[in-house]
Amino acid sequence: MDIVETLTDPLTIAGILAAGACFATVVTLASPMLAEDKLGARLKEVAKKREELRKKSRADLARGSGLQHKDANQFAKGLVQKLNLQKALEDDTLTEKLVRAGLRGNAAQTMFYFYRAALPIGFGLIALFYVLALAPHLELHIKLAAVVFSVAAGYYAPGLYLQNLADNRRMKIMQAFPDSLDMMLICVESGMSIELALQRVGQEIASVSVELAEEFALTNAELSYLPDRRQAYENLARRTNHPGVKSVAMALTQAEKYGTPIGSALRVMAKENRELRLAEAEKKAASLPPKLTVPMIVFFLPVLFAVIIGPAIIQIGDIMSNQ
Repeated sequence: MDIVETLTDPLTIAGILAAGACFATVVTLASPMLAEDKLGARLKEVAKKREELRKKSRADLARGSGLQHKDANQFAKGLVQKLNLQKALEDDTLTEKLVRAGLRGNAAQTMFYFYRAALPIGFGLIALFYVLALAPHLELHIKLAAVVFSVAAGYYAPGLYLQNLADNRRMKIMQAFPDSLDMMLICVESGMSIELALQRVGQEIASVSVELAEEFALTNAELSYLPDRRQAYENLARRTNHPGVKSVAMALTQAEKYGTPIGSALRVMAKENRELRLAEAEKKAASLPPKLTVPMIVFFLPVLFAVIIGPAIIQIGDIMSNQ
C-alpha cells in the first residue's frame, strides 16, 4: 500500500515527469554529437573513388592510349637548349598544333624546333652542292633562287608536315565519331554515367580508330580530376578541331548545366554527325570528275586513239604495200 500511495502521489508523478523531460532534453542535445557522420563518410568515399578513377585513367593513358612519348634525342635537346631555339623560333600556336596532331609533351616541341632549325641548313647545303658541283652552267640568279627556295622549303616543311598530320588525324576521328555517338547513346540510355560511357565506347572503338579512343580516354581522365567538367568537353573540341565534335561538346555542357537529358542531346548530335559524314562523302564524289579530267586526257585518250586509229593505219599500210 505504501508503494501504491508513493506512485500515485502527485509529487512523485511530477518528479518522474520532470526527470523524463530532463533525460529527453539531454539525449536530444547530445545525439548530434554522438551520431555517426554518414554524409561526411559518403563524401570521403566519393572523394576516394574519384582519386582512384583519376589514378586508373592516368595509368591507362600512360600504358596503352598512345600518349606516352619517348624523350627527345639528346643531341637535339642539347642543341635547342644551347642555341635557345625555343625563343628564337617561338610559335605561339605550336602547342595547339601539336595537340591536334596527337603529339604531346616537351619532347615533341623540342624536336619541332630542332627540325625547323636543321632542315633549312640541310636543304640549303644540298641545293648549294647541286648548283656548284652538278649544274655549274646555270646563271647566278637561278643558283641563288634555288638555294633560297631550298632554305625556305626546309623552314616551312615541319609546319606543313604537322598540318598534314593533324588533318589526317581529324579525318580518321570523324570517320568513326558518328558510330561512337550511337554506342554512347546506348550506354547512356542503359543507365551508365557519361564517364563509364566514354570508357566503354573508347574500348570498343579502339579497333576502328585508335585516335578517337585516345581522345575519349583523355576526356574521361579530365572529367575525373578537372574542377570544371565544361573544360573537359571544351578541350575535346579544341583537340579535334571539327564542328561536329564542337557541337557535341556544347550539347553535353548544356545538358549538364541545365539538367536536360543527355540521351536526347546525343541522339540529335549522332544524327547531325552522320549527315556531316554523308555530306563530306558527297563532296568528295562531286570533286572526282574535275580531278579525273587530266588523267583521262593524258592516259586514256592516247590509248583510245591508238585502238581506234591503229587498225585503219594498218589497213592503209597494207594497201600501200600491195600497190
